[in-house]
Amino acid sequence: MKKFLLSVLCAAIATVVVAQAPPANPPSAAPPPGMSRAQQPVSYEPGTKPAETNVLRAEYPRVDAATRKAYFRFTVPDAGSVKVVVGNETFDMAKGDEGVWTLETEPLVVGFHYYFVTIDGLRLTDPSSQSYFGYTLNAGGIEIPEGPEGDYYRFSRDIEHGHVRSIYYYSDINQTHRHINVYVPAEYEKNPGKRYPVLYLLHGMGENETSWINQGHADFIMDNLIAEDKAVPMIVVIMSGDIVTTPDIRRIEGVTVSNVYINELIPFIDNNFRTIADRDHRAMAGLSRGGSQTFQTALPNLDKFAYLGGLSGAIRISEEDINTAYGGVFADAEAFNGQVKLLFLSAGTEENMGTGALVELLRNHGINCEYYISQGTAHEWLTWRRSLNELAPLLFK
Repeated sequence: MKKFLLSVLCAAIATVVVAQAPPANPPSAAPPPGMSRAQQPVSYEPGTKPAETNVLRAEYPRVDAATRKAYFRFTVPDAGSVKVVVGNETFDMAKGDEGVWTLETEPLVVGFHYYFVTIDGLRLTDPSSQSYFGYTLNAGGIEIPEGPEGDYYRFSRDIEHGHVRSIYYYSDINQTHRHINVYVPAEYEKNPGKRYPVLYLLHGMGENETSWINQGHADFIMDNLIAEDKAVPMIVVIMSGDIVTTPDIRRIEGVTVSNVYINELIPFIDNNFRTIADRDHRAMAGLSRGGSQTFQTALPNLDKFAYLGGLSGAIRISEEDINTAYGGVFADAEAFNGQVKLLFLSAGTEENMGTGALVELLRNHGINCEYYISQGTAHEWLTWRRSLNELAPLLFK
């Protein structure tokens, strides 16, 4: 039975790989004068280009930037059903000649979307897409491009760029090594005597420490803001929001990532980078679950953080418990406002994380709170790219 399932999986993956080859002209069609059949041009859907999230030379999926439609093509001759799941939407593909399945989606929202291919009920990751960690597994991704308004998260050839360092360190608390990505600004190597403030940045549930770079383009956002003097040069530490598992470590009772951040990660960063190691030059922010983890980590440790951010944060505080939540940190609004230089919250207009109600509750209680609303976006990466672009210029000033 195991061998049968393995052979089905391998066959399905192989068909997906074959599927992304460009559509050929009919074999009976004669090539233009002076051109061999192998040199004949191929035809694609008018107005489309390969998605920028495709792997090298993959022609599908394709995107029409004007209509915001995506086009998929797979060759799976023996399949009875092929579907593409983009975000929360499922699209049925149509089967054509020679087992070629095609799909033209409805207009999609601009920004980044995870997607999967389902062949006869078996969900697969499209090997023609770059791999993005989301939904707690490796997923395909497709970017529906914005216009010039999206330039803030794009690579610019006209400015200097910082570096993203991939670093492993051993955690006694986690009992294994952990991985972080550390962004340093373009000037970091040129100013060996200068020290920098630090933003600790968290992903959401089902993602990991690669997500803010791969899906969020946090490095490009910071490069552009710093180059335009909108944000001060800073180090950005992007860490995992989970206790790392190994074959021998499945869970550790009584241990949270907050323990790791406070007792190990911050000292590691301060010992290995030129940081300004005090609370006035340290911030923490996170998206979705990462917003909740930010509150859980930073609010009980305001001796270490002066700036906090929750981007579509999964943060729940009621009127009944505002004076006792997080150790009663909000009970004395004047004292809180004196300690915390910035409390930043954000959300998209199309999501329902309760952020607006939380902001109203905090403000009614006298808590200073900066609130950013991303127009037309839901619980997605475009909301969080925009939110980081709004948050970073407010830090360390």
